[in-house]
Amino acid sequence: MKTLQSTRVLVGLLLAAASFGCSASKPPAQTGVKVTHIDVGRSVTADKTIAEKTDSFRPADTFYVSVETDGSGPSATLTARWTYQDGQVVDESRQDIAPTGRATVTEFHLSKPDGWPAGGYKVEVLLNGASAGTREFKVT
Repeated sequence: MKTLQSTRVLVGLLLAAASFGCSASKPPAQTGVKVTHIDVGRSVTADKTIAEKTDSFRPADTFYVSVETDGSGPSATLTARWTYQDGQVVDESRQDIAPTGRATVTEFHLSKPDGWPAGGYKVEVLLNGASAGTREFKVT
C-alpha cells in the first residue's frame, strides 16, 4: 500500500515538473513582424534612417542604430544590446512598437560624454527577445 502511494506521489511530481519545464521553454510569441534592415552610423535623418553610415567611430561620437521592420502586429519589442569587445554589455534599451505595415523604422543611440575607449563594439538587435541581427563597429 505504501509503495503504491509513494509511486503515485512520484508520478505526480514528475508530471508537474515536466509540465513546468515545457511551459518555461516556450519561444517568444510570434508576430507578423520581422527585422529587414539594420544600419549603424554617426547621425540619423528625420525619418530615423542613418544619415552617415560607418563602422568606424571617434571616441566622442554618438553611436546610432536604425532598425527597419516589415509587417503588422498589435505590438512588438525591439531591443538594442551594445557590447564592448570583451563581451561586456555597455547598454541595453528597449522600445515597444505597433507596426502597421511596410518599413517601420526605429532608432536607438548611445553616447558617452567622456568618450568611448578604443576597440571593437557590437550592437545586437532583438525582436521580441530573439536575435534579429548584429552589426560590428570600432572606435579608433
